[in-house]
Amino acid sequence: MTALLEVDNLRVAYGKIEAVKGISFTVETGQIVTLIGTNGAGKTTTLRTLSGLLKPLSGTIRFDGRPLTGVPAHRIVALGLAHSPEGRHIFPRLTITENLQLGAFLRKDAEGIAKDVRRVYDLFPILGERARQAAGTLSGGEQQMLAMGRALMSRPKLLMLDEPSMGLSPIMMQRIMATITELKASGTTILLVEQNAQAALSLADRGHVMEIGKIVLSGTGADLLHDESVRKAYLGED
Repeated sequence: MTALLEVDNLRVAYGKIEAVKGISFTVETGQIVTLIGTNGAGKTTTLRTLSGLLKPLSGTIRFDGRPLTGVPAHRIVALGLAHSPEGRHIFPRLTITENLQLGAFLRKDAEGIAKDVRRVYDLFPILGERARQAAGTLSGGEQQMLAMGRALMSRPKLLMLDEPSMGLSPIMMQRIMATITELKASGTTILLVEQNAQAALSLADRGHVMEIGKIVLSGTGADLLHDESVRKAYLGED
């Protein structure tokens, strides 16, 4: 069976600096796949390239059987690949509801959009309680919930999450990770970039360790979680 996402020998550069150096991986439907690694490893660059925000030097990306090379970002969203970016990038002066509606900007089904807004409020009740509140007044964790909810409004086949726990309290991080598990259970396929390797590998079906633009180790989440080199480098264990 063809994977939902196939990345083959992907190379990406900023000017003369090559940030991603020929990586290959797949994401199967229904999986959580995680990319872990230190800052500068190329994880965010990979996601930005998959979503059409950056142009690769070479390599191929296929999503749901279609090549994505040269496809503009808004068309990639329409095909079913959504990106919740690092730093959240919500619209602070708009209300929570307005932010969510913008996530459905390509859709015309008003009834379906309203239903999906309610679904986001079911996932994140605190957003529903503050639906008319300006998004910029939310806490960091609440803004992360909103960014994830906005990405879900396009009804993606694959949801890419970039550092969803960054800067969050331990309790809020646990809520976000529990929501990721819930999304998988409801059928959402997820590509997760996360510096908290323990949390990411605990959730993931498969994981890939990136270092300076290359994938240096791959395996199931459980295998990587118990790999001695991973534990020393990313879990802070001797």
